[in-house]
Amino acid sequence: MSLFVYIGKDGPQGSELRKTVRERHIAHIEKLDAAGRIVFAGPLRDRDEEPCGSVIVFEADDFAGAEAVAQSDPYTAEGVFASIAVHSSLAVFPKP
Repeated sequence: MSLFVYIGKDGPQGSELRKTVRERHIAHIEKLDAAGRIVFAGPLRDRDEEPCGSVIVFEADDFAGAEAVAQSDPYTAEGVFASIAVHSSLAVFPKP
C-alpha cells in the first residue's frame, strides 16, 4: 500500500450541495476507514470557518486505485467539488 492525498475544492454550489450529499460522502469515507486505510480526513475551511473543500490522506494499492476513490466520492460525482487533485505522498513526520 502507498500513501495518497486527495484534495477536493468546492464549487459555487458546494455549500448547498454538501447538505444533501454529506451522508453519502461520509459513508464512502467510512468504508475506507473500516478497512484501516484512512490516515486523516476532514473539511477544509475558509477564513470564516465555512467548509470550502476536503482533504483525505489514505492508503491505496496504486495511483489508479487512489484516483478511483476520488472519482467515486459522492462529493465528486454530485458536483460538490469543482476540482479534485490526487497526489502520492510519503510520511516523513511524525517520526516512528
